[in-house]
Amino acid sequence: MQADKQLSTEIDANVPTAARMYDFYLGGKDNYAADRAAVGELDKVVPSTRRLALNNRRFLQRVVRVLVEDYGIRQFLDHGSGLPTQDNVHQVAQRVAPEARVVYVDNDPMVLVHGRALLDQNDQTAVIHADMRATEQIFSHPDTQRLIDFSQPVAVLFNSVFHCIPDSDTDGPEAVVRRVTERLAPGSFAVMCQLVSEDPEVRKFVTDFMDTATQGHWGRVREPKDVEALFDGMDILEPGLVEVSTWRPDTEVAPRQLTDEWIEFGGLGRLR
Repeated sequence: MQADKQLSTEIDANVPTAARMYDFYLGGKDNYAADRAAVGELDKVVPSTRRLALNNRRFLQRVVRVLVEDYGIRQFLDHGSGLPTQDNVHQVAQRVAPEARVVYVDNDPMVLVHGRALLDQNDQTAVIHADMRATEQIFSHPDTQRLIDFSQPVAVLFNSVFHCIPDSDTDGPEAVVRRVTERLAPGSFAVMCQLVSEDPEVRKFVTDFMDTATQGHWGRVREPKDVEALFDGMDILEPGLVEVSTWRPDTEVAPRQLTDEWIEFGGLGRLR
């Protein structure tokens, strides 16, 4: 099982990672020449990716605010959280509800370093260095046990991460969602989206390119129907599963994708 492998704490600046490439797209500084070179090659085929990344980040911020304001959620477990940037989950949630608690999970050692530095003075937030598929490790971690009460509703976040893991009966996206949600109280929520394309050539190019660039730390670009399957057994809240810039937009001023060769697709589900 891939998730059981010991994670390296060494940062390899020569091998791009999805977290650092995403950081570059968002205008961050926690990335290396290898990440920027990979972004340059990716943009030759899927030039809309920067706008897609910005819209995805704004979706995350909106959905967290909605969960806190409209549904009273005070606990968040963020799988594959990525590098800290502006308006992280805990900042959005705690701005509305200072008592909100957040556990971030990521397998990139750079996320661990920067995340812990950011959260050093925030006792209601923690960063765990773990693979998002290592459900038992995540749920039993002392910081998770300290911050999350699983007898109460929790919001689990899988924001733009499932394309980073391959299909598998035991470790693929559907299996991970099933393992996580079966541990949650009724009334909990799942935020899930991933990169999808209707074009088989785009799916193949990006999947092959990212798999090679990240040295195997990639899954595949999928189709909308694959994301829909992740919400099986949940109530999907309005406006349904959509391109994420259209999920309850709070402004008409947003980066517009100039091309739609791929999109970020998903939404919000509530456990029955």
